[in-house]
Amino acid sequence: MKVFGGANIRNVAVAGHGSSGKTSLVAGCLYLGGVGNRLGRVDDGTTLTDFDPEEIERKISISSAIAFSEWNKTKINFLDTPGKGVFIQDTRGSMRVCESALVLVDAVAGVEVQTEKVLKFSEEFSLPAAFVVNKLDRENASFDRAVASLQENFGRTALPIQLPVGAEKSFRGIVDLIELKAYEFEPNGDGKSKPVAIPAALQDAAAKGHEAIVEMVAEGNDQLMEEFFDKGTIPLEDLVPGLRQAIAERKIHPIVAYSALLNVGPQTLVDFIVNYLPSPVGSKTIPSTTTAQGDSAAERSISAEGPLSVFVFKTLADPFAGRLSFLKVFSGVLKTDATVMNLNRGTAERLAHLAIPQGKTPVEVPELHAGDIGVVAKLKDTVTGDTLGDKDHPVFYQKLGYPEPLITFAIEPKSRGDEDKISSALHRLLEEDPTLRFGRDQQTHEMLLSGMGQLHIETIVARLKKRFGVEVTLKPPKVPYRETIRGRADVQGRHKKQSGGHGQYGDCKIKMEPLPRGDQFEFVNEIFGGAIPKNFIPAVEKGILESAARGYLAGYPVVDFRVILYDGSYHDVDSSEMAFKIAGSLAFKKAMELANPVLLEPIMNVEVYAPDAYAGDLMGDLNSRRGRVQGMDSKAAMQVIKAQVPMSEMLSYAPTLTSMTQGRGDYTMEFSHYEVVPSQIAEKIVAQAKAVKAGVAEAES
Repeated sequence: MKVFGGANIRNVAVAGHGSSGKTSLVAGCLYLGGVGNRLGRVDDGTTLTDFDPEEIERKISISSAIAFSEWNKTKINFLDTPGKGVFIQDTRGSMRVCESALVLVDAVAGVEVQTEKVLKFSEEFSLPAAFVVNKLDRENASFDRAVASLQENFGRTALPIQLPVGAEKSFRGIVDLIELKAYEFEPNGDGKSKPVAIPAALQDAAAKGHEAIVEMVAEGNDQLMEEFFDKGTIPLEDLVPGLRQAIAERKIHPIVAYSALLNVGPQTLVDFIVNYLPSPVGSKTIPSTTTAQGDSAAERSISAEGPLSVFVFKTLADPFAGRLSFLKVFSGVLKTDATVMNLNRGTAERLAHLAIPQGKTPVEVPELHAGDIGVVAKLKDTVTGDTLGDKDHPVFYQKLGYPEPLITFAIEPKSRGDEDKISSALHRLLEEDPTLRFGRDQQTHEMLLSGMGQLHIETIVARLKKRFGVEVTLKPPKVPYRETIRGRADVQGRHKKQSGGHGQYGDCKIKMEPLPRGDQFEFVNEIFGGAIPKNFIPAVEKGILESAARGYLAGYPVVDFRVILYDGSYHDVDSSEMAFKIAGSLAFKKAMELANPVLLEPIMNVEVYAPDAYAGDLMGDLNSRRGRVQGMDSKAAMQVIKAQVPMSEMLSYAPTLTSMTQGRGDYTMEFSHYEVVPSQIAEKIVAQAKAVKAGVAEAES
């Protein structure tokens, strides 16, 4: 396998709303480049980048997959990313190691909710982005309407550099507005094109499109602006590098035309990728520091000449190959069988069988140069976010933060004795999915699985069965309620016990008061004169925090409160850390009795996308769920309803929305804030919690 240097590599994230055709686009580009002997189809389960059984069955991308093709002596690494909202954080993690993004837009629907989200990711990482208007073969598809939708949302920087030839089923070619040339694609679907004359009906539009490109390129470049004023245009030899620079600087987001189903557009698209999208050389690296604590910034350019530094951006738990670590070489050259240092953990790792990913089939290579992406199996200690490199020239690439899970299910094994197998398998899946959480409820002893939505959890359960042979049952999702206080309290917590020999004695006086929502917890030490020795004060705080974690009303963590420790007493012999920890716990419980405790529930920002005909019914349904409609916007043929709704009311929303809109609706949900639960609902929650607690106690006795 040929080894490519950074200048001859393009790392491209293929992103967009779910079902916008990302996987099919990648399949077409790979087939054009000679990868495989037939064009992969999502409906047939034959694409290279949707290889997980769940992806094939559901016909959606669940996890980012990587495949490469060679075109014009350039290696293109395509990172095919998920478009469903519950999996979108995996897209974010993959975009972080790319130098550009192709954002797909449905030619019928226009800009959709995840289109906006992936554009925000590209802004976060300063990635140049190009829009691909896909599905131009569909009935009611409109390139002009899609362009208008893009410009309405992202401004005039969204600029067409191509025009489609033909419409809907007769879409067959593309006009290149940069060089003013037209191409017709072969009807056999091989993705290749041949030059043809620009159709007479498109010549005026092509001239105007070319002029718009010239003006936009000139706007951002003083030298080209002078040339434009002097000559009235910019010659091609200056326009091409000027456009390339404008794309790299995110001053222009080019728009191209495509049909993944008919395979119209691959050749012009890969030519565009090679000629106009940036290589890793000279591109920005991930923010880095010289220490693991992140207290001093570091600069490391992407170059094969520098000391080795490698970032692990994704992990996959393969039941046969073990842990697969996907990595990007930011500097230096990584050789197979090399032993490198995991700088985060201070351990050595041997990288046997270094490979480049080609779907699920790695292709072994002798070495990887800076800018390239690879995969290696069975690293002992390395996980997603770790930096490998030269211990004498350390650099640490910053890890991504991920949002907290939105939904929690209780799970139990279908077969007795499978609990250990469940735990082992889930911990392997946790390595590949940073948005997943797994733990055990201390009170009910249930195993809890948390994720970004019901579909997310269902796919994890399916993977448990198919990859690891473990079947589990899901119980209704748990809403992450919290508890807090509305009043103040001034109490004493005293623990005194004599049992022969040394006794136990701890005594503290505290004041408890509410904090603003979201401030969590504050501990203030106002002890003067040694009423409590300094070494016992942390024990008081620990006792309070442990009790707060167990909850007071219904077993949910207590948040947003301040504790002021202002007095107490101790015994020279009988006082200990344990005694003061118990005293702190007793004081907390007394204070909760007096401080007007209440339940808090998570409120979600909800956006519902649906055709206009359903808007009235959908708003009525949201109101019935205790939602507050914030407004409504029009986007292309869709209405976007924005509302804030309690999470507990949204758990069954997906099937309801599907039913109400005949499958044409979609929605996203993100955590907003916590609010006090209405008293009549809180009473039911508290009663249920007490019943569960009583049942657990009875079972244990």
